[in-house]
Amino acid sequence: MTLDTVQSTETVQSTDTVQSVQPARRITARTIQIGLGIIWMADGLFQLQPKMLGTAFANGVILPSAQGQPAIISSGITHTAHLMAAQPVPTDLLFAGIQLLIGAGLLIRETVKPALVLSFVWALGVWSLGEGFGGLFNGTAMPLTGAPGAALLYLAIGLLVWPRRVPRDVHGPAAAEGPLGEGGGIALWALVWCGFGLLWLLPASSNSGALSAALKSAAAGEPGWLSHLQLSVAHSLGNGGGSVAIVAAFLSFFIGVGPVLFRHYGIFLIAGVAMALDFWVLGQAFGQIFTGMATDPNTGPLLVLLALAVYRAGVPAEAPAEEQAPEPAKAF
Repeated sequence: MTLDTVQSTETVQSTDTVQSVQPARRITARTIQIGLGIIWMADGLFQLQPKMLGTAFANGVILPSAQGQPAIISSGITHTAHLMAAQPVPTDLLFAGIQLLIGAGLLIRETVKPALVLSFVWALGVWSLGEGFGGLFNGTAMPLTGAPGAALLYLAIGLLVWPRRVPRDVHGPAAAEGPLGEGGGIALWALVWCGFGLLWLLPASSNSGALSAALKSAAAGEPGWLSHLQLSVAHSLGNGGGSVAIVAAFLSFFIGVGPVLFRHYGIFLIAGVAMALDFWVLGQAFGQIFTGMATDPNTGPLLVLLALAVYRAGVPAEAPAEEQAPEPAKAF
């Protein structure tokens, strides 16, 4: 064996050692910001659909959320809807422009912070006047159909990935880069899903026939293949559904609490994504994007994005505790 052979062998071993401790690819806060920006851009484009440029948006989307609300909330929503109906085109273009501006701001790294600030203000306005506080005050809040409101998820995800200076070697989920950290991201995930669990137990979801009625309502105006699927599930539930709501509540609590109790919590995030997509298809009809009256994709995609924000990937392998210096090469 020659000196060159020994040195070549040591070089290969050294390279293997370096590669073994390199961190795997991870989901960064920037990735989540871009995903959130794309969803905001989609919201702005939804606002430009032909049906939105008439009074149908104010009378068919905003005004119904005033029903059954406390007087002060109902009055605010009703007045807002009437103002929008008086000037539907300028109002709609303004709404579309604001959401497109938020989306574009999130796609450009230098404007993420002002875009997030604007998104927080807009999301709170949408949640109160557009979504009627998610139906929390009129007894209609159902996780199946999007309660307590997609707007709250925009705010929560934006807060998780608020940009700040972090070390270059930061590991863990995207939320670890934000002001709440990884622990805050997990706590927020638990809050969202345990909130779903409580809502499943309320009469809006657990009463006899409630889930079936919600599915039938969601099927109105949808394409034949989708409405057939929704109505088939509704008919299978019939006037029951209370036991389904209880099971859904248990699963929601399980999904929410799991990451708090276990270090390796990927399975709980996967279960949450699966359940969220189930809501999205059956109860939310993909955010009603096929009806021409969609204002956002509803909670399904946002819950997936939230799961990605708290997903712990790319944890580097631990380097050897102690590396011995190589012995001097000997020529033979």
